[in-house]
Amino acid sequence: MLLFFPYPKVILMKKTLSILILSTLPALALAAGSHGGGHEMKDGTMMQGHDMSSMNKGDSAVGQPGDPAKVTRTIELVMDDTMRFSPSEFNVEPGETVRFFMKNNGKIPHEMVIGSVAELKEHAAMMQKMPGMKHAEPNMITVNPGQKGGLVWQFPQAGTVDFACLLPGHMEAGMIGKVKVG
Repeated sequence: MLLFFPYPKVILMKKTLSILILSTLPALALAAGSHGGGHEMKDGTMMQGHDMSSMNKGDSAVGQPGDPAKVTRTIELVMDDTMRFSPSEFNVEPGETVRFFMKNNGKIPHEMVIGSVAELKEHAAMMQKMPGMKHAEPNMITVNPGQKGGLVWQFPQAGTVDFACLLPGHMEAGMIGKVKVG
């Protein structure tokens, strides 16, 4: 019995290879999460003059970039154009390393930035002045419409850690959340 298959083998191989390559991109993005960091403008130049040291290195109050090999669980977050995270609050244990896996169901970009309320407000004000800025810090990820992304974070001590979308107007519209550690 002969089966008719409408695609030549070359096309099938290209499709299979494309699917395999695309399926590894989230893992590669997570592995690349511990780079030096910075803020890139739309024209490709790096932004100067704003101290993000407490946000990009992490501090004892908000945590620090986590080791992907030590992730204890993955927390899935959905972002959308209602300017909300779902869920917007969750609990973790002190010392826990979590992988956040974000999906943007909206039609515009959204981001997750981990920090203290003061840091988030300060950075949101800066983003209002420079809306074309792109993030490259371990506590920040921007996810384009229909895309997925992730970051790994460790929460070393009990308390509350905040996160928000700092794209202009998003945090002000209510795109904020809390991690309760303890």
